[in-house]
Amino acid sequence: MRQTTLVLVFNQKWEILLNMKKRWFWEWKYNWAWWKLESGETIIEWAKRELYEETWIDLSAERFEKKGFFHFTFENRTDWNQEVTLFVIKDYTWEAFETEEMKPTWFNTEEIPYDKMWEDDSYWLPRVIKWEDVEYEFNFNDDWNILNYKQII
Repeated sequence: MRQTTLVLVFNQKWEILLNMKKRWFWEWKYNWAWWKLESGETIIEWAKRELYEETWIDLSAERFEKKGFFHFTFENRTDWNQEVTLFVIKDYTWEAFETEEMKPTWFNTEEIPYDKMWEDDSYWLPRVIKWEDVEYEFNFNDDWNILNYKQII
């Protein structure tokens, strides 16, 4: 099963940084830094690298707090199955920069555009905003629509 991570960034106003995907997979949807681990990388090394590549945010490993875990499975595409580690950075004080792949935007946590995001985000993100740890199992069809899910934590 593919190992991936995703990184959420919150500023001191408790706004969340969402990145408009500008190309490739899920173009024109809001997302965050995530992708699969490369050979030889630790989870933290991957999270730091991917966050930097997509937003130019470069932080020390100590700033990455593990807040959750997701098990993503797909009805007809087992090669898409993922184990996802969720990291959160809080009290970020600098800018995020637009890259070739992502356009970052800060959102008030009460005004998150869930209709322009992955379907599962509306299940777990409100809990993370309340600073809860989360763990879920999501089973998707080939179009990334949720077939069923289970909250573990």
